[in-house]
Amino acid sequence: MNLVFAEDYYLYRSGQQTFMPAFLPIVFVGYGIVAPEFDYNDYQSVDVEGKIVVYLDGEPISDDEEFFDGPSPTIYANPESKRRIAFARGCAGTIQISTESYENWDDVKNDFQFEDVTLAYTASGNLNILINPDEADKLFFGSKYLFKDVIEMHDKQSIKSFDLKTKMRFRGVFKERDFISSNVIGMIEGSDPELKNTYLIISAHYDHLGIGESVKGDSIYNGALDNALGVSVMLELAKSFSSLESKPKRSIVFIATTGEEKGLLGSIYYTDNPLVPLYKTIANVNIDGIAMFKDFSSIVGIGMEYSTLDRSLNITTDNYSLELQDIPPQFRRVGAFNNSDQLAFAKAGIPSIIILEGTKNTSKSEEEVVEAFIDYYINRYHSPQDDINQNIDYKAAEKHTKVLFDFCYQLANSKTEPEWKSGSPFINARLQSIAEEK
Repeated sequence: MNLVFAEDYYLYRSGQQTFMPAFLPIVFVGYGIVAPEFDYNDYQSVDVEGKIVVYLDGEPISDDEEFFDGPSPTIYANPESKRRIAFARGCAGTIQISTESYENWDDVKNDFQFEDVTLAYTASGNLNILINPDEADKLFFGSKYLFKDVIEMHDKQSIKSFDLKTKMRFRGVFKERDFISSNVIGMIEGSDPELKNTYLIISAHYDHLGIGESVKGDSIYNGALDNALGVSVMLELAKSFSSLESKPKRSIVFIATTGEEKGLLGSIYYTDNPLVPLYKTIANVNIDGIAMFKDFSSIVGIGMEYSTLDRSLNITTDNYSLELQDIPPQFRRVGAFNNSDQLAFAKAGIPSIIILEGTKNTSKSEEEVVEAFIDYYINRYHSPQDDINQNIDYKAAEKHTKVLFDFCYQLANSKTEPEWKSGSPFINARLQSIAEEK
């Protein structure tokens, strides 16, 4: 069989060394996950050394909060985590079948029309493919189980790993270019003689997608809400903190990150090359998305379940008479914690959070709010229509900014540092950075 680029598959995190002149065996490895804390291992019964691995996106479906966090995605659903697990076991390449990440292949085309960007020092020479689910049955041809059987296993929570009868080779021509894009960083020194040597990071990504396919006569993907407004809020927070006569005890680092849309590149680069020690960085508050309605009466702390940051957030909600709401079920499978810079800081061991408005509102029904969120994500998110011509509620942004200021002030002025909760997937990274004084 032959697969056609863009119609049948896309490459990501791949490079010149992906040329494979000889046919290599293929192995299906379920979701491509190894999670000891859940007693789960998709690689337990198969050998993938020197082979191409195929896996589904996402992770096991469960209503049990103790197993892969139930309906909320964990870090194991992140494609980068799957790739690292696969290559750590000696595979020659990966093929991910998109069954949950995208509604349809047109959405994939929209995302992949732009350049694949990587950090120069992390550029991969391995083959990584995202395949159109409509073509996935070709991979399973003649095997013990067909793709339809795999989907049935997924639905019944009984996924299996097994060798495929098909083999694969890859030949392609790559075009590459090098360029520099910077993080922009500033700091406000703390007032306490000792605690000023510890740091709160407030971050917001300033990049977007660039110029792409024209939609309704416009080809500039502006990113007004994602995330120009978020950066403006971060700058307003910096202005507010700098104007205080009595500064918080701890220092505050403000980072406008680059490359978030290309895989959290700016935040990953920072955590690989920190300007202040990671083990002395008490928390990250990431800003990626600002409230849409001024009368919001609830907020959601994405990631608060992992650390004691929820304690400070509870104080803030009390100060502003807001309800602290769990992630609405309509958005749990979106995997919000895995989709912005807070993940990179968390993986470096720093307790991290992103605070968004909830679905409760004093002037709108919950259904109206949910419909507005869905309308944005369907019609404007990652499109040229995310511009200043859309209805932006600046009173909502002002209220959201005040909530963030209150929360960040608490963290920066507290004598107590946030901690990862027991069982958090990021706690070992924190212990390692402390031990290494990194």
